[in-house]
Parts: sequence; C-alpha cells; structure tokens
Amino acid sequence: MKKKTTKRAKARPAGALAKSSRRNPRIRRRQKPGAVGTTLCRRIDAAMGRIDCDLIIKNARYLDVFSCTWKEGDLAIIDGTIVGNEPGLKARRVIDALGRPLVPGFIDAHVHVESSLLIPNNFEKAVLPRGTTTAVCDPHEITNVTGVAGLKYFLEAASKLSIDLRVMLSSCVPATHLETNGAGTLAADKLVPLREHPKALGLAEMMNVPGILNKDPNMLGKLEAFSDKVIDGHCPLLSGASLSAYASTGVTSCHESSRLSEAAEKLSKGVAVWIREGSVAKDLRALAPLLTLSTSTSVGFCTDDRNPLDIATEGHIDHLVRQSIRYGVAPEVAYRSASWTVARHYGLDRGLARAGAIAPGYAADLVLLDDARSCAVAEVFKRGISAREIGHSGTMPRNMLNTVRAAVPEAKDLEGPPGQVHVIGVRAGRILTDRSVTAHDAPGVARLSVLERHGHGGAPANAYVTGFGSRFRGAIASSVGHDSHNLIVVGDRTDDMRYALAALIDCGGGFCVARDRGLLARLELPFGGLMSGDSHEDIEKKLRELHRASHMIGCELPEPFLQLAFLSLPVIPTLKLTDKGLVDVDLFRVIPVRAV
Repeated sequence: MKKKTTKRAKARPAGALAKSSRRNPRIRRRQKPGAVGTTLCRRIDAAMGRIDCDLIIKNARYLDVFSCTWKEGDLAIIDGTIVGNEPGLKARRVIDALGRPLVPGFIDAHVHVESSLLIPNNFEKAVLPRGTTTAVCDPHEITNVTGVAGLKYFLEAASKLSIDLRVMLSSCVPATHLETNGAGTLAADKLVPLREHPKALGLAEMMNVPGILNKDPNMLGKLEAFSDKVIDGHCPLLSGASLSAYASTGVTSCHESSRLSEAAEKLSKGVAVWIREGSVAKDLRALAPLLTLSTSTSVGFCTDDRNPLDIATEGHIDHLVRQSIRYGVAPEVAYRSASWTVARHYGLDRGLARAGAIAPGYAADLVLLDDARSCAVAEVFKRGISAREIGHSGTMPRNMLNTVRAAVPEAKDLEGPPGQVHVIGVRAGRILTDRSVTAHDAPGVARLSVLERHGHGGAPANAYVTGFGSRFRGAIASSVGHDSHNLIVVGDRTDDMRYALAALIDCGGGFCVARDRGLLARLELPFGGLMSGDSHEDIEKKLRELHRASHMIGCELPEPFLQLAFLSLPVIPTLKLTDKGLVDVDLFRVIPVRAV
C-alpha cells in the first residue's frame, strides 16, 4: 500500500500558532492546555491587555516589600492574582485607592486557633476584616484532647476557609511526661500520614526541650521524619551550647523570646524570631528594638493565644504592626515583617498562589489603609475579593463535644498541705512565673488545683499561687489548661473552688467565676472544652461579663482566664502545677509542695 505523504509546514513567526488555532478546531483541541495552562494563559493575556482583568485598584501607593519602599501604580488582578502594575489595563471593576497606602495581607506566624475560643470559620470572620489573610496554626490544644481526630478536623476545616490557614502538625502531644492528656502520646508514625496534606506545612513547636537535648527517641524520631519540612521551635530562655544543640536539630523559629538579648542570640544562630503579643504573653515592647531593616528578613509577628475580646478591642496582627510603629519601628519594616518575612520562611511565596508581597504572580491578598502609621484598616481583599463579600460557614463535629469526663471532687480534696510551701508567682502579662517559699495562708496567697478531666479518675493536685490579688475572694475555673487541658481552678475557699469545677463539668467545659457557692458568670466551651460555635461577637460579650465578675471577687489580673490556663504548662519556667503535681520546670520534675 502506498504511504501517504504530508507537506512540511512552513515556519511561522511567534504567536502565529495561537492565531491559526483559533481558525482550526482540530488544532485547538490538540493544543488545549490543562488547568495550570489555562490559569497561566489568562494571567499572561490579562497582563498583556488582551483580555479584561477582574479588578484594577488604581492610584494606589503600595509597599514594595523587596526594597521596603513605597511605589505608586495601578494594580491589575485576575483570578485572585496580581498580574501587573502598569497603567492602561482594563477591568470589569475598578476601585480608586485615592493615593491611600496598600500593603500585603498580614500573616500570623504562629497561632492556636483554639485559644481564640472560636471554631475555624468564626476565627476567620473575626480576623479577616483586621487584615489577617493567612495564619500558620498549631492545633495541639484540640489534639491533646482528641488525638489525630483533632488534627484531621483542622486540616479539613482549613480546606474550606477563605483565609489561607496552614497547619503545623502537633509535635508534642502531650507536651511532656509530667501531665496527663486525653490523646495519649502521638509518635511520628501518627503524624507522617498527614505530612503531604495540602494544608500541612511541617512540624509544630518542639516544646520538649529537655527531651531533645537528652536525645529522647520519640522526639528525635519526629525531627527525622520531618527533616525536609519546616520545623517550629519553642525554647524560652535557652542559650549558649544548649541553644546551639537545639537549633542544630533543624528547628528554624521560636516565638517564646521575652528578652531582647535572648531573641538576638537566637537570630544569630539562624532561628527566626516571631514577636508575640497574645492575650497573656506580651513581648512586643521588649523585642521591638530588635526589628530593623536588616533583621526584618527573620523577624515576624504572631499572636499565639489571643481571645475575641482583645481582637475586637485591640486587633490581631494589625495590633502588633500598630504598636511596633509606636515603639519606633519604621512602617515599611513593620509591614514587611507582617507579611513577606513569614511567607518566605514557610515557603508560602512559591507556586501559583504566592503570598506576602504586592507584585505580579502574587495572590491579591491586600490591606487598604487610611493611614500607614496607625495601621487604620479601610478594606481587606482576599484573592481580590473584598472581605465584606466573603461568607463564613462551618460546623463542630459532634464526636468532639462534651469531652469533660471528671467527677466533682469533695471540697476537702482541694486542700493543699499547710505550713511553709513553694508558691507559684504569677506575672501579669507573662506566662513565665516566679517562685517563692512562704506560709500557705500568707496575705495574697491563693489555693490552686488541677483536676484530670479525660476519664482517668485522678485525684486533684493542689498547690498555691500569688498574683491574683490580696482581696481575691471566690474562685475562677477553666477547662483551658495548656497544653493537656485538665480542669484548673484558683480560689481562697475550697467550697467555692468545688462549685466552680462542678459548673464546668456540668456544661462540658469553659470559664466560670463563682463566689459563696453561686455562679457569677460562665462561658461554655463545649467543643473539646476549648471552643464554642457561637459568633465572636457573642463570645466577646460573655468575656466582658466574666471579666466584670472576676473584678467583683477582687481579681487584679487584666486577663485572669488565659493567665490561669498557662499555670499548668510545664514547659514554661519556672514553677507550674499539672495533674501530676507541682513541677519545677528548671529541674523538669515534680517536687513536693511543702518546702523542706
């Protein structure tokens, strides 16, 4: 059979194939691009003016984070991505910025969403209007209560949000062997199957510093399993050879610095510093001098633990930006640290949905400001859509409701030993604690108890604390007790403490204030004993009621509930109380309450 021959096509100039394809359907089908190709073609055509953009923000004074300078131009956006800053492009919608400042969307470098007391969609609703378009979260609070199910819940919830919520897989569940959680121990083999989830970034804060320095196989196994991923650190007051050893394991950040010299040493050893300003831990004033143009590539912002009341009255990452400028940080530097620095650290400045900058190829996550120095937010855009037009929806899995499984103790079971005792000293606005030895009934000394609540039936652990006030009369209780989240209560009388614990056990967890065996205020947190499905406005209202009640009983702390929650965290120096007893964090062991 005679073979068919074809004529050799003449060479065509560049661009001719696309023109010919429009005339020949058969060629067009053969050249049809995939999803990525379609996305890129639309970007190219929009940038070249061949098709209309979705949105143009004209007359903008935008921040170039690469040079830390302000520039003027028109920003063209299609499919949620910036494609140009040249004039003359057309769009279906045009917004005139009127010369106002435009900065990249803010990125929270480290947050426990559970500490906002909100489920993820309501967290989004609270922080997106404040300019936070991306957050890197560690859900180790709910994971300590419910195990891998908690991690999977956050990964699933993150996939449905408008903000870009990235999940660091919880590394220390429990934080140490010195407390009892509800999930048991999560070893590397439980985390590895979740490594490649699209919303998983890496390994969350490695809090068990003694475990790492003493080569605990469980800790080293996790570090090795995630050696090719980003690994967050948690090493308060660590320095010298110990810090070098810790950093040598692949840890690349720390949000626990509270002293300028401490943070500077970490930077010098390649550990990025996330300056934290939460509802309790407030480190910005001390660390603001560290943030300069030269250090801004490795210094970012995080909230860690911030409740809806503080978000409503002060702000979220916008609050850190605003305050840092007031403390003398150049606005350009502050805005860079609030966006590009964190994006670059976590690799979010790569791929087709890059974050952290205002430039072609970057997501149109933008914050339009009325004023740059005061960080007055006028409008927020997430992938080119105004935050005002974005809906928020989500649910609470029923299997994570009502997780408090503890019996109400007798009042006598909440009595600590009498005499000369070791006393935890609370520092307002700090999660570090002081320590002293004094009489158990000395002025200003209150009772403190932790009750295991995950169904193991342990007896309360009892100790003493100062800092709640010399006129403190009543009890404050919480099911938020970092990080294992056992019930914790402080009071001057054991009958009020018992009543407060009973009130939380009855509702499945939360915060409450009691006096004279009566309930003055309560916020119910039925989801893991940590979160509520209520709106941030409703929770804000109840937090105000709780604060008023705490002042009524003489509490002098501005944020007693989260302050109380950190008194059971045995990875923060110096003295803490867990369900297993009084922990000397420096010695990393349980010690007697009675002083010898």
